[in-house]
Amino acid sequence: MTVEEVTSKLQSLQDDPSMQTYSKYSPTASDWPDSRLPFVEIHLAYLRTHKTVNPAHYISNLELIIKKR
Repeated sequence: MTVEEVTSKLQSLQDDPSMQTYSKYSPTASDWPDSRLPFVEIHLAYLRTHKTVNPAHYISNLELIIKKR
C-alpha cells in the first residue's frame, strides 16, 4: 500500500461513525488544536516508525479493534 492509500483508508475509518477513533494528547503536536494528534496522524506515525509492519494487516486489525459493538 502507498502512503496515499494508507492515509485514505485511515481517513475513511476516522469519518465512519461506527468506529471509535480518538485523538491523543502529545506535547510535540504544536500544529494541532489543543496539542492533540488526530487519529490518522497517530497511526501514520506508528507505521513510519515500524517499517516491517504490513500496513494492510495493521489497518485490518485496527478496524476490528475500533469497531463499535
